Amino acid sequence: MKTLAEVDALADRAHAGQTDKIGVPYVAHVRAVAAGLEAFGPQLVMAGLLHDVVEDTEWSTQQLRDAGIPDRVVAIVDAVTNRPGTPYEEKIRRITEDPDATLVKIADNAHNSRADRAASLPPGQRERLAAKYREARRVLWAAADPEDIATILRVVNPDLLEEITS
Repeated sequence: MKTLAEVDALADRAHAGQTDKIGVPYVAHVRAVAAGLEAFGPQLVMAGLLHDVVEDTEWSTQQLRDAGIPDRVVAIVDAVTNRPGTPYEEKIRRITEDPDATLVKIADNAHNSRADRAASLPPGQRERLAAKYREARRVLWAAADPEDIATILRVVNPDLLEEITS
């Protein structure tokens, strides 16, 4: 089995040269997602590091398996990967069928929803994404334990903590 350091290095290589919507090296996003999952064990941290690898790089789920990534981690990555032609709302509902994938997507959503990241986006895009992420949280959070959500948010986006109780 791969170590966390090896999986982090794999994610770093896979996302080399990529930047996110605000121009930050993409690997910073997957590391932030992974950090929010540390309380749930190494397999969820690995899934956080790899959650966008199949979607945004040349890597496939089979290549991840061949590289020694545990089957459960690959299954979580596969669960959160966009499928061409699948509407976002349907993807979110599908993710909630797997409790671990739900936690990974909650961490991803929380990082994507950070005000400091959104502030760099054009106003129209910022408002559209905020609405999309807010609706996704409604579905994702209904499928997870509030304490688990809070554990993730405390690390990834503490500003969202007030939404748990409202």
